[in-house]
Amino acid sequence: MKKALVRTDYDFPGQKSVYHGKVRDVYNIGDDVLVMVATDRISAFDVILPEGIPYKGQVLNQIAAKFLDATSDIVPNWKLATPDPMVTVGLMCEGFRVEMIIRGYLTGSAWREYQAGCRSLCGVALPDGMKENQKFPTPIITPTTKADAGHDENISKEEIIAQGIVSKDDYELMEKYTYALFQRGTEMAAEKGLILVDTKYEFGKKDGKVYLIDEIHTPDSSRYFYADSYDEKFAKGEPQKQLSKEFVRQWLIEHDFMGKEGQQVPEMTETYVNSVSDRYIELYEHIVGEKFVKADGEDLAARIEKNVTDYLRNR
Repeated sequence: MKKALVRTDYDFPGQKSVYHGKVRDVYNIGDDVLVMVATDRISAFDVILPEGIPYKGQVLNQIAAKFLDATSDIVPNWKLATPDPMVTVGLMCEGFRVEMIIRGYLTGSAWREYQAGCRSLCGVALPDGMKENQKFPTPIITPTTKADAGHDENISKEEIIAQGIVSKDDYELMEKYTYALFQRGTEMAAEKGLILVDTKYEFGKKDGKVYLIDEIHTPDSSRYFYADSYDEKFAKGEPQKQLSKEFVRQWLIEHDFMGKEGQQVPEMTETYVNSVSDRYIELYEHIVGEKFVKADGEDLAARIEKNVTDYLRNR
């Protein structure tokens, strides 16, 4: 099995600090730019799982880079360069403490809450009688507050503005960008025979201007269904064939793990880890429409260090 990159500890030129997130390691270079390394770590239910997934970081980084480029006419974004297949370098923005989650279909955690009797999600009223994976009349935004540790919390637009988490003007601009990005992502997915089911966007501010930051339309932040089988499977009440991280969550649920106290992460065998890697590559090839080219993996850490250092010295 190819070795996965699950930890980085660099000292790049001009580096001031580093933040190790659930999946990404973010290096602050001179309070000016960020070097974001997409590691092969995988998280579910806000828990980092014990095994890394080979090529996952490359898949996420390259998909995000392509979608950032493809949506730069809608909203300015943070990306400056991708000096390595697993790295994006971009503008350092002050991130808003909110994730903009947009849903086109009733599925995943929203369906689990609906099934339990919930008829209001983040202040958005949901009609009775909906079925799993049913399309909403129009997409709905269900924001969450970003937590440094533990679970992000659902919150309504009204609460966000009332609590001063984001100003009314900034929130409404993020809302506008979110709808437009989701529309573009939906159109691009449809061209490849996929349905963009739901996704999340993060925004930040630099010099008074709102930017799209982080990743977009990757299998970690989004859910895709196959369009050709959607109607038939929905009519029969069958699970949708999907490309997203939901298959990992479902596997964990089947093994009695949902990130709750006292629960143990099931063993991730080499066979299972490789199957997850294959699924990530499958999504890349479907959504991008190109063959995935595996980058040299002999010494990932050294390759990244060289590529990033060369970029920073020459920019």
